[in-house]
Amino acid sequence: MAKNIHTGRFTTENNDDIVVFLIGMRVNKLLAIHKWGPVFTAMPGMIKELYTHKKELGFLSLESYFGLRTTVMIQYWRSTDDLLAYAKGNKHLQAWKNFNTKVESNDAVGIYHETYELNKGRYESVYVNMPLYGLGKAMKHIPITKKTITATKRLKRYTLSDYS
Repeated sequence: MAKNIHTGRFTTENNDDIVVFLIGMRVNKLLAIHKWGPVFTAMPGMIKELYTHKKELGFLSLESYFGLRTTVMIQYWRSTDDLLAYAKGNKHLQAWKNFNTKVESNDAVGIYHETYELNKGRYESVYVNMPLYGLGKAMKHIPITKKTITATKRLKRYTLSDYS
């Protein structure tokens, strides 16, 4: 299925706080699929849940990348509170429990995550001849204008006086 390419230069609005959450796994022992396989297969159910209940969960969008040993998923969330609430939800807690009982004590697989809170006006993006992607898929996707032509302008277009 072909993605709709947005011809031209685009950015995103940056007038909302957002959270960027990176989560991934690293296969340390390629032949130990019985150890890292359950970790890998736990994610699709959670992804389906996130997209099915986006609005109520505060989930905005995600991008996934797969390497030979390491995967990473970049998720965009409305708030840290929403992300933490999801982490305490049934599907995630079950996956975490399964991980802890099956693989935490071995070194065949590793997992990681990083969380970044981004304040409104303190992030920017640019997309040229791209489908909706990354923040452009998570936030309002808008054409670049003279007011937003450079990264500096996109970062400074919302100043403290805009919030007074």
